[in-house]
Amino acid sequence: MIHEFEKVERRKPIDGTYIVLVGLFVGCLVSANFIAIKLCNIFGLVVPAGVIAYSITFTVTDIISDVYGRKAASYAVWAGFAANIVMVAMVFGGWLLPPLSPAFQSKYQVLLSTPRIVAASMVAYLLSQNHDVLAFHFWKALTKGRHLWLRNNASTAVSQLIDTCTFITLAFYGVVPNSVLLNMILGQYLIKLLIAICDTPFVYLGVKLISGRNVSFKEIALRSPSVTS
Repeated sequence: MIHEFEKVERRKPIDGTYIVLVGLFVGCLVSANFIAIKLCNIFGLVVPAGVIAYSITFTVTDIISDVYGRKAASYAVWAGFAANIVMVAMVFGGWLLPPLSPAFQSKYQVLLSTPRIVAASMVAYLLSQNHDVLAFHFWKALTKGRHLWLRNNASTAVSQLIDTCTFITLAFYGVVPNSVLLNMILGQYLIKLLIAICDTPFVYLGVKLISGRNVSFKEIALRSPSVTS
């Protein structure tokens, strides 16, 4: 169903704007990993400081998916994964260099998460982001290109649930009581879901500005099947 729909949907060729969007995606992703070490209290829920930056990555991939297509969005996801690998390698390489003093080394140590947390983050990222791209296009094909708000929210809501459950379970199961584990999952997911709902106008705006289409809540224009995409 998705492949058949992709033959007739309107897609914009890769251009400079796409590169900017991928840069924004990677920038938010790397930033989220760095500032995640700070825990915040939002509406009484404990969440990492990187929750907003990470949530923006789903907004960006949804815009890329709708304007440039599924493959272009998948490339962005894998570019983000590669950037994560490079970041971890560079941080670890910096940690291996001889420090000026032990005090500097101990302060730098905070940038290094445990291998379990790093692995959990990578697995959660790949599962959730790839699901987001596939789910977005599933809903787009199912609704024949209409209802951008539906595919944006439906794909992101499930993807964020996958990300939250996978990361927290892999990173903290057996480390904290199960009751705390469930509270962490619930708290983070509620905040991510709220952000996902609030980002809908920005997805509409991004799609309209970048594609030049007259996007409305009712319909997304499709190209005629006789025209190649």
